[in-house]
Amino acid sequence: MTQMESFSVRAAIPFVSQENPEKERVWLETLSKYLPDEAILPLDKLSEGERQLADVAIVANPDPQALKQLPNLVWVHSVWAGVERLVNDLSEQSFSIVRLVDPQLQEAMAEAVQAWSLYLHRDMFEYAKLQRQATWQPLPYVPASARTIGVLGLGELGRASAERLLATGFNVIGWSRNEKIIDQVTTYTGDEGLETVLKSSDIVVCLLPLTKDTRGLLGFEALAMMQPGACIINFARGDVIDEEALQYALNTGQLKHAVLDVFAIEPLPKSHPFWTHPNITVLPHISAQTNIDSACQIVAQNIRNYRLLNLLPDVVDTKRGY
Repeated sequence: MTQMESFSVRAAIPFVSQENPEKERVWLETLSKYLPDEAILPLDKLSEGERQLADVAIVANPDPQALKQLPNLVWVHSVWAGVERLVNDLSEQSFSIVRLVDPQLQEAMAEAVQAWSLYLHRDMFEYAKLQRQATWQPLPYVPASARTIGVLGLGELGRASAERLLATGFNVIGWSRNEKIIDQVTTYTGDEGLETVLKSSDIVVCLLPLTKDTRGLLGFEALAMMQPGACIINFARGDVIDEEALQYALNTGQLKHAVLDVFAIEPLPKSHPFWTHPNITVLPHISAQTNIDSACQIVAQNIRNYRLLNLLPDVVDTKRGY
């Protein structure tokens, strides 16, 4: 094949991931089902020439450095909603980054936020302690309308979660870096707005993207602003909350309970004190797991739009980090 002929051939699409072999196989099979006209191959199966030709890649939590093997990328499509690792490790990248926006992911997150907010609201963690003590002790009931839940982060996941909490009967307020409008939700921005939400909330739900501005945002000072006996849920990224500050707030009674689905190191090391802390519920990053089938359909449509119409979906603002 001559060099001119090679450029008339549609470039193979690299699939770049750190998934286990079985999960990678499922991703590749499902992507190929919805993109039958494309050759989608693991990065290590591509020749040097194919790597040079690749203009789009599909990625699943990849090693960002691996993408440097693809020098002519125009864009990459993540099958995850979070792309902070790509943004942070590839600050000089020339390609655009597209994150997954999936209504099924939004539904799963809203469901998880509702479930674990009710867990805290109805004192289920307290009843579990009483059961272990063989103690029969009803606790006072508080109606949902008397609870204020503050949602930090009002993107697609935050909006869906706030609306679900409203439908459950809670009073809902929210905070985001940029101004957002959600019907029946009082929203805030800026440092003063964050302070207002923290001081006003019985339960704080963290759904913020991890950026240079949100890393460690909920530290000693921020957690001390929360109401004594308030609870916190972190379904965002572990590094948004300072672990030492959180333990201090729980140990001193400033906070009553924390539900954590994300951590600075995952899987959470067996020696980590969170496992045995009486006021922490540990979850294995399951609040909103990607649905492979629906994700592949969305990725396939976006790639078809690019091939046929030269259209890119919304891309990540790398300065903001999302």
